[in-house]
Amino acid sequence: MTMRMTRREFALLPATALAAPVFAQTAAPLITRAIPSSGERLPAVGLGTAAVFDTADQTTRQQAAAVIQALVANGGRLIDTASSYGDAETVLGDVIAPVGLRDKLFIATKLETPDAAELKRSLNRLKTAKLDLLQLHNVRESQQSLAQFKDWKTQGLCRYIGITSTFHGAFPAIEAVLVRENPNFVQIDYSLDDREAEKRILPLAAEVKAGVLTALPFGRGRLFRAVRGTAIPDWAREFADSWAQFFLKYLLGDPRVTAVIPGTGEPAHMTDNLGAMRGPLPDSDQRRRMVAFVEAL
Repeated sequence: MTMRMTRREFALLPATALAAPVFAQTAAPLITRAIPSSGERLPAVGLGTAAVFDTADQTTRQQAAAVIQALVANGGRLIDTASSYGDAETVLGDVIAPVGLRDKLFIATKLETPDAAELKRSLNRLKTAKLDLLQLHNVRESQQSLAQFKDWKTQGLCRYIGITSTFHGAFPAIEAVLVRENPNFVQIDYSLDDREAEKRILPLAAEVKAGVLTALPFGRGRLFRAVRGTAIPDWAREFADSWAQFFLKYLLGDPRVTAVIPGTGEPAHMTDNLGAMRGPLPDSDQRRRMVAFVEAL
């Protein structure tokens, strides 16, 4: 019999429970997605760090260590951070380097500008000589260039380059830069209750063969607030064991999405999120039903 818990109940499990499968879907094959420009496969659920690990105190380091342990133990690799996320890069470097986890992770960070000093600082803070993904953060202007990022890639300082924005007002700039600069990745704000990216960014990303990372997949917390006190509908239990998996699997139900990157400082929530890359994904009819369900709340 499948054991199903609320996100709160799951968070109250002792830390030792994280080492063993909790959800029935844990035994299912891992969902990975091919990076369009290379074919390299990436586990479809990662970790976002905005406003999570931004202070470099001992408590934050301990939280980061537990979350990253849960990530790796459950098949995840991708960690997304930024030079502008407070001390997040420092915290990650301090946690990852001493235990030799670097080779097990796909590390992505972001720079606000193509500044060599800022890149050097990020590499030093992350304690790595090479990034997996380097992104130009918060693209705002259609003429912004990735020439320096491409040079850094040629120099071997990063394996992939990308662009990001979580603002709809920046979509015209994102579209222009995607077409002209042809980055390997684009990271955008996309959630079950904010689907503008489906109409504009996802089709274009597929056309130029850019991988898609979805930031803020829980809609800045709106989705959890909307379903508070509501049970997962019976028809969704075929593919989701929790609300987090419900929300994430909606996004992963679109094959153009390479990975979702929800942020969390809780190892139990990390484990729950990673459950979204196991078991069946909703088909197109189920995804339409998911939209209707959320819109009716």
